[in-house]
Amino acid sequence: MTQSTSTTTGSTTTSTALSQASPSALQTSQGNTTVADGVVQKIAGLAAREVSGVHALGGGAARAFGALRERIPGATQTASQGVAVEVGEKQTAVDLDVVTEYGAPIAEIARSVRRNVINAVEGMTGLQVTEVNIAVNDIHLPTDDEGQQQEPARVQ
Repeated sequence: MTQSTSTTTGSTTTSTALSQASPSALQTSQGNTTVADGVVQKIAGLAAREVSGVHALGGGAARAFGALRERIPGATQTASQGVAVEVGEKQTAVDLDVVTEYGAPIAEIARSVRRNVINAVEGMTGLQVTEVNIAVNDIHLPTDDEGQQQEPARVQ
């Protein structure tokens, strides 16, 4: 009986050592690949925006700053607004600030955003996504757009 316990312990130690030693797609015998935080932020931000029911990403101040930036000719909206990431050698964690559409089921949206972000980040980078934390900061109402009427063009 003692012998089988030692064998089990020995095989557990061996399998644990093998799982820790297994290389990722980013670390090969031919060299290592590193992925910058900004790359993961953009991928996660674009993937989150693809989900139906997500109106925008970012908190109130970030969205206000983004609205000002859009008014500047030639400026574009940043894909990483409302996205924070921690990137390691093999894993990454993502935090999202989300604004949902009024009437959309928040739990379903969160589940879809999580799935889409994980699939996009893991598929494009080879990093394992350990967690995707979602903070719903606001709900977009249809009446929110009515107050934002387009100014007439200065030059015609």
